[in-house]
Amino acid sequence: MYCKYFIEDYMKKSVGYILSIGIISCIIQVCISGCANIIPPGGGPRDSIPPHLLIAVPKDSAINVNTTRITLTFDEFIEVKDVQQNLIVSPFPKNTATVDYKLRNVSIRLRDSLEPNTTYSLNFGNSIRDVNEGNVFRNFTYVFSTGNHIDSNSFSGRVILAETGKIDTTLIVVLHRNLNDTAIMRSKPRYYARVDGKGRFTFNYLPKGEFGIFVVPNDYSKKYDDSTKMFAFLDKPVVVDGKDTSTSSLVLYAYEEFKRKEKKSNSGTSAQPKAGNNKQPVKEDKRLRYSIALDNGQQDILNDSLHITFSRPLKVLDTSKFLLCDTFYKRTPAYHIIMDSTATVVTIIHKWKPETPIRLVIAKSAAEDSAGVQLPKGDTLQFMSKREEDYGSVKIRFRNLDMSRKPVLQIVFSDQIIQSVPLITNDFTRKLFKPGDYELRILYDTNGNGKWDPGSFKKRLQPERVDFIKQKLVVKPNWDSEPEIVL
Repeated sequence: MYCKYFIEDYMKKSVGYILSIGIISCIIQVCISGCANIIPPGGGPRDSIPPHLLIAVPKDSAINVNTTRITLTFDEFIEVKDVQQNLIVSPFPKNTATVDYKLRNVSIRLRDSLEPNTTYSLNFGNSIRDVNEGNVFRNFTYVFSTGNHIDSNSFSGRVILAETGKIDTTLIVVLHRNLNDTAIMRSKPRYYARVDGKGRFTFNYLPKGEFGIFVVPNDYSKKYDDSTKMFAFLDKPVVVDGKDTSTSSLVLYAYEEFKRKEKKSNSGTSAQPKAGNNKQPVKEDKRLRYSIALDNGQQDILNDSLHITFSRPLKVLDTSKFLLCDTFYKRTPAYHIIMDSTATVVTIIHKWKPETPIRLVIAKSAAEDSAGVQLPKGDTLQFMSKREEDYGSVKIRFRNLDMSRKPVLQIVFSDQIIQSVPLITNDFTRKLFKPGDYELRILYDTNGNGKWDPGSFKKRLQPERVDFIKQKLVVKPNWDSEPEIVL
């Protein structure tokens, strides 16, 4: 009996052994085959993880630091792009820090002597990214202190363009310890922060104290040294005391006190051909010509003006030789003709009736330039005024409109204010309105003169404010547009 069990047990073990050997042999063959034919791994999900800081010397948030050299080591190969445009060193240094990178390391050298008992922060913005996929380590900030603690105070707010209610991300917000009015004009700021796409800014790692706060362009000086620069100020300093860091209700309204004048090119001279341009210069047309401004070949009945633009300034204009008439050449009543200050634009002013055929007869001798050149020939222009059906109607109802602030509705097309209407009720109505997509703004007209007025830092006068309405006014031909706008 014992031999029987022994033999059966031996057979089971032998079969198991044989099976094990077979399986191992198959695995070896598969491995050998795999080595002979290398198959790359299938495409997995794209790496979307930005670099991560592994080591910092001195370590991040270190205290009692006395070195101006910093080394940062990341978990993958990195590159640093546009560091001078991205890096913000706080407090703002006199000399720009130098930044180098190689493989996984970023080396920084601060070229100013470190101040005692001061918290320093280095915000790299969007400059650090991995080499392979370009994943950005957004707003990575390294902090250290030369004292025995890290200042942890912060505050935030928004910057809005006073004239349009829009955002300008090229602006920065600056802080000054010196509270004199002249500090923003003569000194570099102590701290500064960028404005993001929503107009927000944030200061972190600040010491306690009072700061003068301003908005300026992000140029080299970071000062208000030109009254044509965009600028904003608060009427009183910001107090940073560590008790209340929730200052998101703080809003600075930026303005240009004076508009920069564009340089005019020399009149009467044509642009010089660029170097290397083999094209022959265009021969000057000595004939006196003109063009007429119509909307798709029709006269806009909402515009009382018809503009005729001449190719050169006029010395002689005989308005009696411009005849506005009907199809039977009967003179149209109640129109008059003026010329602008450049002597190139002649305007016919008339109240146009809808859907009316018009003739404009211009005699050859109606206009003459300074050289005595007249028109090549007399012309008769034929066109129609538009129909009422070519326009839409508009009725806007405003909610939460504060009448005590003297609101003025500004209707904007292609960044130009085409209508500015003081509002005395919550409704704005127009029977005929030119089709198009319009922006809407509400100007709070403090002095009641019907237009936006800038501020003045010297007079401590804030600018008038404009609210930009995100909802557009869409007007279609022969259609009633009746939006309700909640302010």
